[in-house]
Amino acid sequence: MNKFAFIDCTTVDEALGQLGDGATVKAGGIDLLDLMKDGIVSPPKLINIRNIGSLRGIASGNDGLHLGPLSTLSEIAAHPEIQKSYTALADAAGHAATPQVRNMATLGGNIMQRPRCWYFRSTDFDCKKKSGASDDCHAHTGENQYHAIMNNGTCAMVHPSSTAVPLLAMNAQVELTSKRGKRTVAMSDFYVPPEKSLLNETVVQPGELITGIFVPAPEPGTRSAYQKYGEKESFDWPLADAGVVLVMDGTRCRKAWIVLGVAAPTPIRSAAAEAVLTGNTIDEAIARAAAGAAMQGATPLSQNGFKTQLFQTAIYRTVLLAAGQMPRDPSSIG
Repeated sequence: MNKFAFIDCTTVDEALGQLGDGATVKAGGIDLLDLMKDGIVSPPKLINIRNIGSLRGIASGNDGLHLGPLSTLSEIAAHPEIQKSYTALADAAGHAATPQVRNMATLGGNIMQRPRCWYFRSTDFDCKKKSGASDDCHAHTGENQYHAIMNNGTCAMVHPSSTAVPLLAMNAQVELTSKRGKRTVAMSDFYVPPEKSLLNETVVQPGELITGIFVPAPEPGTRSAYQKYGEKESFDWPLADAGVVLVMDGTRCRKAWIVLGVAAPTPIRSAAAEAVLTGNTIDEAIARAAAGAAMQGATPLSQNGFKTQLFQTAIYRTVLLAAGQMPRDPSSIG
């Protein structure tokens, strides 16, 4: 690990004043410290925002849910109103990593995680994500069983954030603050696919800091759920995950949002799956049809074709869980 300066900030203005010249923001530091120890990033200065009180807090009102970016995954998972009205978000936060990590990891850090790809995270490979070069993606011809099965033509990394999945399904917004002022970005516009930029994974610009996340209040009849599946039934990284938000009129679905997490380099909505559910009574046959529709256009690599079936299982079971027709799958990890 490289030598670095450590700056402890207690206000947003103080933190903004320290940004620049290669400085990196540290909150929980879970992913950042891994990247530093592995030599993937070498910031000369860490700006510790952990002690900025204004970036903490969870508030639920008539307009929706206001989340401080320093809210920990444990706090989100345990919050009664989030469990009740934003269930998928509580599910995602409560089944990420281990209890120790959830006590440290912040919401802002979780949605800003760097890609999961062993070529990117190894100093032994000159990955195109690190260099911005136009070389071939190593995963296309190498070991790729954990990589993307959709939108993987340029880069086959997967996005690791569990909370980004329900936040996208719930039409959340991210507040970004800089010395120039504040701006709000929809979660649907927050992530940058590799086709647009190999080096930028989000729209967060140099000099900007996440200062809030807002989730609009759900419509009456809204139900939601999130589940993930991996190799181990514990703290493993998911091989497939799904976030589902349904607006129900009895057993009939009026609106649907289905988001897949580790299927692609960014979390993605499945309009095809949502169309299958909308206007129909939710039962096992419809849930399976939606799951099959979600995999239309999948382009699995040489070793990860199994993920297409695993995603179908994750989607249809999570649809039924959201609709109240199936309990949480005990084989889902976390």
